[in-house]
Amino acid sequence: MADEIKTKKNTQASRHTRPPMGRGGNRGNSGFSRGGSRGPRRATEREKPEYDQKIIDVRRVARVVSGGRRFSFSVALVAGNRKGKVGVGLGKASDTTLAIDKAMRDAKRTMLTLTLTKTMSIPHETAAKYCSARVLIKPAHGRGLVAGSSVRNVLALGGITDVNAKLLSKTKNKLNNARAAMEALRVFAA
Repeated sequence: MADEIKTKKNTQASRHTRPPMGRGGNRGNSGFSRGGSRGPRRATEREKPEYDQKIIDVRRVARVVSGGRRFSFSVALVAGNRKGKVGVGLGKASDTTLAIDKAMRDAKRTMLTLTLTKTMSIPHETAAKYCSARVLIKPAHGRGLVAGSSVRNVLALGGITDVNAKLLSKTKNKLNNARAAMEALRVFAA
């Protein structure tokens, strides 16, 4: 009786164990495995780009043709080196990555080199208007960067600290606000 119970247990145990898998499994030595090692991983360091960038607006725009609508992407971005160079660019293409590349080229083309104080602030108060966007920027010793919307991105990527910036208009257009900030900073361009 005890021998019968042992044989039942052995047959049940053998019934629940799986044989090694062949193709497609991760068991066995058939050479076909799902995961596995692909060799040693190399830590590849990418070079740091010349300018940092911050995308401020991505829009899907359309033009109407005889067959319907053709869609493309419009990207606005701010580029700067955080050491006194900053630019705003706009690019449009059928793919977002192409539009970002075009916007980066445009930002480099319109880049300003700013003359800042020793504390990376601006020498005096300045204000500007671009379309309906109006901005006021004034130095504020020891306050850090106090700004909002896309004006903050322009000032941060330009490396400017210890300033207060105020948007005086009611427009929410990020591109126009960034360009108004660039017009205000044009006074300090070298």
